[in-house]
Amino acid sequence: MTATVSAPPVAGTARRDIPAFVRAGERKMWIGGRQVAAVSGRTLPNTDPATEEALAGVPRGEAADVDAAVDAARAAFTDPAWAHMSPDRRGRILHRIADVIEEHADELATIDSVNMGAPRTLTAHMLAEASEVFRYYAGWPTRLSGVSVPAGEDRMAYTRKEPLGVVGVIWGWNGPMGQLPGKLAPALAAGNTVVLKPAETASLSTLRLAELLAGTDLPAGVVNVVTGLGAEAGQALVAHPGVAKIAFTGSTATGKLVQRRATDTLKRITLELGGKSPSVVFADADLDAAARGVAAGFLGNAGQACVAASRVFVEEGVREEFVEKLLKAMEAFTPGDPLAPGTLVGPLSTKAQFDRVGSYLDIAREEGANVVTGGGRFGDRGYFFAPTLLDDVRPDMRVVREEIFGPVGVLTTFTGIDDAVAQANDTDYGLAASVWTTDLTTAHRMAAAIEAGTVWINTWAEMSTGNLPFGGYKQSGLGREGGLEGIDAYTQVKTVRIAL
Repeated sequence: MTATVSAPPVAGTARRDIPAFVRAGERKMWIGGRQVAAVSGRTLPNTDPATEEALAGVPRGEAADVDAAVDAARAAFTDPAWAHMSPDRRGRILHRIADVIEEHADELATIDSVNMGAPRTLTAHMLAEASEVFRYYAGWPTRLSGVSVPAGEDRMAYTRKEPLGVVGVIWGWNGPMGQLPGKLAPALAAGNTVVLKPAETASLSTLRLAELLAGTDLPAGVVNVVTGLGAEAGQALVAHPGVAKIAFTGSTATGKLVQRRATDTLKRITLELGGKSPSVVFADADLDAAARGVAAGFLGNAGQACVAASRVFVEEGVREEFVEKLLKAMEAFTPGDPLAPGTLVGPLSTKAQFDRVGSYLDIAREEGANVVTGGGRFGDRGYFFAPTLLDDVRPDMRVVREEIFGPVGVLTTFTGIDDAVAQANDTDYGLAASVWTTDLTTAHRMAAAIEAGTVWINTWAEMSTGNLPFGGYKQSGLGREGGLEGIDAYTQVKTVRIAL
């Protein structure tokens, strides 16, 4: 691939001071309320994807470290300080966590931007949502109640909602502080204890959050953090017999491995997995708004989003007009310094991800796709990839069927609602979809027919602050996060029968 521009998107003078927590050095894990190094003493490097410069390293935790974290979490689960805590007080602790996140939102957002490359505007939005998710779930401890059930004249029967125990949480590198609250907040609200295993390439914000949580009234051992590789620490957590549930966000391929490994101990699991989401643009849509929304749909966070709307379907009659508007809208997503105000697209998170996206463009050309714009490196430093649009694609092409996880959209046309539905559903995935139309009947018909866990109408990627369920159809996952479904995923029901 050849550079599309000669100057790097990040200039030294454009970089502002970054938090000391991410600067070169070594950070530690949190187990049982204490900061600890990995038992092996080994560490993993971190790199700023915008500059390719070294950041703070993190411990390379393995099975022994997971054992210690699970032991700490199990001890905390039965400790009266947490187990017998009143629902009111547990709710107040969740509110305090929300306060702490708000107080340190700028620092946490900047850490994520430096550690994995998401634009500061996006990570700030994630942190604002994070605090609201904790506030939403802070109301649940006092509402987790069973029911009394008629059982006969000399009998009494009722149910109890109880926590599961130790919950293992594993999630992605493409938005650490955006994904974690939807798992951690309901787990704590239900009374569980937690072992967190963040992505090895983007662990720093989680370690900093754990440091901040240590300053709250959250008892030691309720939240533990083990950093390390998925094949080592992650697998050990999934397989651990002391863990009652795994909540996982990541690729579909890894999710399948998690599911298989969890069956050995019959763990509860929720899986939020990959996607190849469609954006369907009808001729009657506001094409200017649709073009902006579609561009954001597959270019936001450099396309590194499970909901990325990377399959673009346009009604035949407006194809040329829409493509012209889409290319114009894509100009706002020129890659740049993720810390610079106004940047909408930063670098890809790692060199491995940069190489992966580039390999898919090679495949696209080999399969006969046309590169309308982009298609290679942007700049000569950092892992920046030019926003890319492909057309002349067929349904059987790998770039159409597989999740690329980069700033790449594939465009095709459709004729009418039935064709739009058939093409939108022609995928193994079903996480999200968007429909652009001014016809309310069309909107409702498409929302009902598309096989996806979330359907947005005339908008894209509007995530809830905890009160709406989110999850996938087909190979995009199992279970839901958010709302009533989200809290239920962290509880179990016990039936009690009494002979009077």
